[in-house]
Amino acid sequence: MGPVRVGVVGVGHLGCHHARVYTEILGTQLVGVVDTNEERACAVGETLRVPHFFSFEEFAAAAQPDAVSIVVPTHAHYNVTRQALEKGIHVLVEKPVTSTVEEAEVLLRIAAERNLVLQVGHIERFNSAMQHVANIVHAPLFLQSRRLGPFSPRISDVGVVLDLMIHDIDIILSLVHSEIVDISAMGSSVRSNFEDVASAQIRFANGAMAHILVSRVSERRLRQLEIMEAERYISVNYETQDVSIHHCVRENGSGLVEVVEHPVFPKKEPLKLELQHFVSCVREGRQPLVGISDGKRALEVAIAVLRQISTPEKNLSEAAV
Repeated sequence: MGPVRVGVVGVGHLGCHHARVYTEILGTQLVGVVDTNEERACAVGETLRVPHFFSFEEFAAAAQPDAVSIVVPTHAHYNVTRQALEKGIHVLVEKPVTSTVEEAEVLLRIAAERNLVLQVGHIERFNSAMQHVANIVHAPLFLQSRRLGPFSPRISDVGVVLDLMIHDIDIILSLVHSEIVDISAMGSSVRSNFEDVASAQIRFANGAMAHILVSRVSERRLRQLEIMEAERYISVNYETQDVSIHHCVRENGSGLVEVVEHPVFPKKEPLKLELQHFVSCVREGRQPLVGISDGKRALEVAIAVLRQISTPEKNLSEAAV
């Protein structure tokens, strides 16, 4: 089998990294980049020495890709992804998968009917620290996630829930295998027309609880997850990809002593792992780690959080997913 022919639709801040990484993956050929901003498309295409296009239709006809990364603004995810799937092209679409759950359901159906890979870009699943933790966490009782950072005007079409919190929602749903029974949330706008700070509490049917705090107007940058189990406490730093595991042991019956483990594992670029996984799924015809069903469920919870923020007096049970 020849190389998997891939393209990138949308080569802004994140899309240009998708394009760069594809040129580094063995068995993969970057056959073009697309952007409606002609200057940007030209610059990225010339830098990577690949053809550049200003429309998806033109690109698909000329380059004949097997697969594409779709890294356009959220409101355009559905239309571009649907066009690609209907042309028989495998897709990795950045999070959130679509603007509405109904749109996600349509894409799920098309991908299933055509037996196409439809991966959603929840990159934290490919963080080396998170991949290690996913293999050792069994029954979390409480999870706390904090994702903070300074304001950037680059993201202007969604608020902090769909921009940042959805990462944490996806991670928590992947660790807690139980249905949600309650969601409580609040948020406020500070620098944009959307919520810039938000907090959500989630309660699961098995008794597990989660708290998520996100801000894109913080002077401190933080990407942290804490997981409490019955006999240990696990801390994850997404940025440094470090994990610490805390235990309390009774020493000679006299008192508790804290023992901290720092597991050692290979640390790799999450985006490269994510795109390598996507390409291998396309080549082998298998379903991805983060498929459309995962993206749809994370979106459902994010929308429930937004509903709580916009109508804080709403009964909690009505926001359960």
